[in-house]
Amino acid sequence: MLREEILHVIEKNSRIDLSELAVRIGATEEEVLNEMQTMEEEGVICGYHTMINWEKTPYEKVTALIEVRCTLQRGQGFDGIAERIYQYPEVNSVYLISGGFDLLVTLEGKTIREVSSFVSDKLSTMENVLSTATHFILKKYKDHGTVMTKKDSDERMMITP
Repeated sequence: MLREEILHVIEKNSRIDLSELAVRIGATEEEVLNEMQTMEEEGVICGYHTMINWEKTPYEKVTALIEVRCTLQRGQGFDGIAERIYQYPEVNSVYLISGGFDLLVTLEGKTIREVSSFVSDKLSTMENVLSTATHFILKKYKDHGTVMTKKDSDERMMITP
């Protein structure tokens, strides 16, 4: 139970202070620290990430979702092709999916041209890749449970007759 509570809290806020986390879940700091270290060693906790709304920065960043249809590799299934794909630094994630495609790849680049070039030159030319379909993210409304576009609130006083 301690493990699950820790995971639920740090999934939403990985920067939470250790003492605050311990109070929130009713454990000692030492218990929380030991459990987190164990989960890191076991590969349950794989990293700590910061979510950035790139639209609010002056930096250009394009994110794409690429569906990949491929042929199975004997004795490896999709693992071998997935491993080759995730070795590229542009690739953020690779998922095995159900449906008409086999893998879903997310990647980032500075421009649509850069991402398109990666797909056409590197991804679609890989052995065992039959076809790809690229979808560019135009706007993020919610990402990893966080609403990215907050509505401006009208702070004027309402006057009624």
